[in-house]
Amino acid sequence: MAPAVAKGGQQVRMTMPKTKTELKARYDTGGQVAGLTLAVAAGDLKLKGSVTDSTFINGPSLEGMSIGVEKPGHFLFDYDLAHQSARFQFMTSVNVLGKPLKLTYIHPQKRNATLVEGSLVWDPRNKLTAKYSFATEKGSLKYTFLSTPHDVTVEPGFDFNTNAWNFSLSKKLFTGDNLKASYDSSNTVLGLEWIRDDKYFGPFKIIGSVDGKEMKAHKLILEKTWNHEI
Repeated sequence: MAPAVAKGGQQVRMTMPKTKTELKARYDTGGQVAGLTLAVAAGDLKLKGSVTDSTFINGPSLEGMSIGVEKPGHFLFDYDLAHQSARFQFMTSVNVLGKPLKLTYIHPQKRNATLVEGSLVWDPRNKLTAKYSFATEKGSLKYTFLSTPHDVTVEPGFDFNTNAWNFSLSKKLFTGDNLKASYDSSNTVLGLEWIRDDKYFGPFKIIGSVDGKEMKAHKLILEKTWNHEI
């Protein structure tokens, strides 16, 4: 209940600001892993906590549990409690020849997997993304093209680590749903992703992939998000 404050002999009721919360549930059949992530807005920051099924399998433990803080578009910090390992991610943007270049630096503390990513937005329809891994000393390139009349996004890419092409095609439907099909030639995996923000059920995501050689299911990921104000 909002507190009442006397002002000029009258009672004025103050309204407390609402806090946005986000609860995300995820299940990956490929790794047989289920997890929950709770994010709470604190001004410009998001405070996050995550657990997986491994946290509870052999009784409550720190396994699969992490905490973090994020300022969207600026930085992200995650800390794995069981392995006492931190992961840092920093984002910034600079202008190159009058075009915005978005830079992302990712550094896991205890793993040699530091990654740098840059995305140059040439115009609203064209974008070039480059990644470089310090672990493999190789990178990847991806070109994104949006076909405005049909609202179709085409993304061809090349990975210099596997020397393989990958390709994706996504379409935003009139219902607001997003469908994305992809192909990775390095492991011949076909993927399909469906994202919907349902009016009653809320946002959810389904990602499936198939082994192109043996034509059998590769993995299936189910993700559901609940947003609330408290």
